Amino acid sequence: MAIFSLVQAFLASMILGVVVFNVKVGSSPFILLRDAMDAPIFQTNPDFVPEDGNGLNPLLQNIWMVIHPPFLFLGFAATLAPFAFLMAGLWQRKYKEWVRPALPWSIGAAGTLGLGILMGAYWAYETLNFGGYWNWDPVENAVYVPWLTLVGAIHGMNIYLKKRSGLRTSAILIIASFVLILYSTFLTRSGILGASSNHAFTDLGLHGQLLLYLLAFLIIAVALLIIRWKEIPASKTEMETYSGEFWVFIGIVVMALMAFQVLYVTSYPVINSFLELFGVSSNLAPPADQAGYYSKFQLWFALGVALVSGAGQFFWWKKISRNNLWDEMGLPIIVTLALSIVVILAADVSHISYILLLTAAIYALIANGILLLRFIQSKKGLRLSGGAVAHIGIALMLIGIIFSSGYSTVISQNTSGRKYSNDFSEEMNQNNVLLWLGEPLKMNRYELTYKGPRLEPVGMPGYIDKNKVVLLSNRLAIAIDTFRVKNRFFHPGDSIEVYGENTYYEVRFAQENGRTFTLYPRAQVNPNMGLIASPDIKKHMGKDLYTHVSSIPDPEVEKEWSEVEEHKLKTGDRFLVNDYVAELINVARKNDLTRIALSEGDVAVSAKIRILTKGGEYLAEPVYFIKNYSPGMIPDYIPEIGARFSFMHIDPASNEFTIGVQTTQRDYIILKAMEKPHINILWTGTVLLTVGFGIAAYRRFKDGRRSTDK
Repeated sequence: MAIFSLVQAFLASMILGVVVFNVKVGSSPFILLRDAMDAPIFQTNPDFVPEDGNGLNPLLQNIWMVIHPPFLFLGFAATLAPFAFLMAGLWQRKYKEWVRPALPWSIGAAGTLGLGILMGAYWAYETLNFGGYWNWDPVENAVYVPWLTLVGAIHGMNIYLKKRSGLRTSAILIIASFVLILYSTFLTRSGILGASSNHAFTDLGLHGQLLLYLLAFLIIAVALLIIRWKEIPASKTEMETYSGEFWVFIGIVVMALMAFQVLYVTSYPVINSFLELFGVSSNLAPPADQAGYYSKFQLWFALGVALVSGAGQFFWWKKISRNNLWDEMGLPIIVTLALSIVVILAADVSHISYILLLTAAIYALIANGILLLRFIQSKKGLRLSGGAVAHIGIALMLIGIIFSSGYSTVISQNTSGRKYSNDFSEEMNQNNVLLWLGEPLKMNRYELTYKGPRLEPVGMPGYIDKNKVVLLSNRLAIAIDTFRVKNRFFHPGDSIEVYGENTYYEVRFAQENGRTFTLYPRAQVNPNMGLIASPDIKKHMGKDLYTHVSSIPDPEVEKEWSEVEEHKLKTGDRFLVNDYVAELINVARKNDLTRIALSEGDVAVSAKIRILTKGGEYLAEPVYFIKNYSPGMIPDYIPEIGARFSFMHIDPASNEFTIGVQTTQRDYIILKAMEKPHINILWTGTVLLTVGFGIAAYRRFKDGRRSTDK
């Protein structure tokens, strides 16, 4: 409780917001802007109240962002429990007693923290448009590293409870996990990663306290560990090669190396700042290609984890020696090699590193699957299966990562032979398709048709055609045409509550087998951030079709209309509009108008004009009317062809009708589409990993309660 109280005291100091001897302690979350900054507006007008902000970053307006940060925080906070147990054990010289109560808390913390990380990965996949789920951003790394050391500590404590060895290793890893949690908080909240991370916060003036917080617990923990080091029980016998403890220890070493490789490079800004304090110039810079750099090293560590998680489980649960080694492990090895060959040939896996990692992951899957079946058949049932289930989850995640990241394919190739814009990068010009409104385009195995911009109504399913409403605000739209959303009809003048800050772009996909589906990738033009695009994903059994909008017409630029081109026509005459063939079908009297009330003596006539395009047939109905002896026109705009038709004049003598046409730039979007094979294997693995942690935590909590009762 002393350790708990000390942590609470440090946390409370962060929100005090008081000045002691000219030193500011904390920052109050309730402070007003006028008290936080010396802006001229507050001097000239002390009663000035700033306007509301721009609201939550649009990329964070997602259900996963509601629960991802609290889970991370809960995982962070839960690491305090095993750390406090360890400190109490060292302090009171109860070197063995701290392990059993600390283990369930460690498993719970690792499971919660891992679940929070995975939620963030799924948020990135569903919301961001880089097409992945992990970008090796420094802040992502700062959470990943303590999770690795905490998982290593869990395995170390398991070794101690079974063989009474590895206690010192467990103590080091528990301390490292808690200190790294504090370090990740410092990296995120101090502003030191502001230039290298998209996630980091700006400096709120608390970096000094964060550093003091970190150093205080680092010094306390390390000093106490050094003082008690010789008294901590240690095994006097070396681990045997055929023992489970040896292979679990190898796994701990691999995870520690994984953590260090990421931690060292992520800490470049901290290293630079530290060396500058002593007058040493350092220009360590993060890798330009973060994903490629980290993946290059982490892939081989993951290979080691997969092999050890398969072999280690057998050595842990079975008595294996040189004499029965093949009897126990021959079957999973043979099945692994056979299945790996089939998968490699069927999926055309050619990269040597992927082949090795895939084989190791399949081995971990088979080995742990066999053990899981044995657990189910045994009397203890699933109670002991937490490790096997978690390791199966890890194996599936590795397989899913190999295919979804290593063999992701861009299918939106520009085959027109022309650049979309000289301002675009080569990658954007090559790996995107231009979709004109209403005009089909062949893309790989699909035929795409852009159907138009849509708005999402509040409290009802479906979408609203954006061209049929006028936005009065980000929450209110007025209908200017008659349309239906599901089973509800709207008429001109009706008000509709909408989420107006987001625009969805309806794209219909027709497959070669005749089936169709529709996706609605979202985009928002933010005043401060520009175009913010979020993907829409079609999930198939074996792959995901991942699409997002790369570019749209600038909504701030008014449409430029051509001069009116007049056509004198008789019914049946054809004429060209924006390179499309149009035909005046007929002219008919209208007894009522939607937007204008006709009185006795008023006259209204509509012209029906058919326009033929590759995407289908469109009908324009401009209206000519005489109201109170004054002529007027109601034009009809057909956005699919970028033309506005006006019924301008009627010549009864020649039976000719004058139709005016104005044209403008047709609506379009530029779309990127990728196929991500077998990504559902990855998400299945994340679920099993979480379930495995849950089973293991439940078992250890029950064991700890039995031990306390005794």
